[in-house]
Amino acid sequence: MKRKIYISYIIIGITVAFFLLQNLSKTLLGNDLPLYLGAKVNQLIIQGQLWRLITPILLHGSILHMGFNMYALYMIGPSLEKKYGVWPFIGLYLVGGLWGNILSFMLSPNPSLGASTAIFGLIAAQGVYVYKNRHLLGPSARPMLTNIAMVIIVNLMLGLSPGIDNWGHLGGLLGGLYFAWFAGPSFGIGEDLFGQNVAVKQKSQPVLILISAVLIAAIVITLRLTFG
Repeated sequence: MKRKIYISYIIIGITVAFFLLQNLSKTLLGNDLPLYLGAKVNQLIIQGQLWRLITPILLHGSILHMGFNMYALYMIGPSLEKKYGVWPFIGLYLVGGLWGNILSFMLSPNPSLGASTAIFGLIAAQGVYVYKNRHLLGPSARPMLTNIAMVIIVNLMLGLSPGIDNWGHLGGLLGGLYFAWFAGPSFGIGEDLFGQNVAVKQKSQPVLILISAVLIAAIVITLRLTFG
C-alpha cells in the first residue's frame, strides 16, 4: 500500500500559521508575543523555561527566513517521510530541533529562533540514508553523498555570517545524524520464493532511539544548569 505523505505539509502549515500569529501580534499588541514566549533565550531557559529548547522551530524573524526553511522542508521532507513513516519522521524533526537548540544554548549566548535546526537534522538524515543504502543505490550513491556534503558545507559557511546561529545548525546535524543512524530505514538483500534478490527492510527501534535522544538532551541540560 502506498504510504500517504502529509506530515511535512502539516508542519509547513503550522509554521506558517505561527508566522502569521507573530505578525498579527505585532499589529494588534505592538510586540511579537510568540517570539517573547518561545524564542531560545539562555537566561530564561536557565530559569526553567525549558520549552524554549523546542518552540524556536515554530518561530521566524522574517518572511524570507521562514520561506527559506519551509522551502527546504518542502523539498526534503516528503521523501524522508515516505522512507521513515509518520511517527519516526516526527521524531527525526523534533530531535534535530531539540539538539540544535541545546547546542546553541550550550555555546551561544545570543537569542535565536527558526526551523533551520530541524532542517539540518533532515539533511543529515538524508545523507545517512544514502550512505547506509549505498549498496542498493549503486553508482548514484557517491554523487548523492557529494551533493549532500556540499549543501551542508555551503550552509555552514553561510552560517558564519553575523546573526546566524551556526551552533544550532551543527546541533541539528548531530541530532539528525544520531537519530537517522540508529533509527533510520536501511535495506538488506534477501531472496524471494523464486530465488531472486529483493530489498528487505531491516528492523529499527525509533521509539527507543527517540527516548535515548531525549535522555541525552536531558543529561546535557542538567550538566549545563548544574555547572554553568
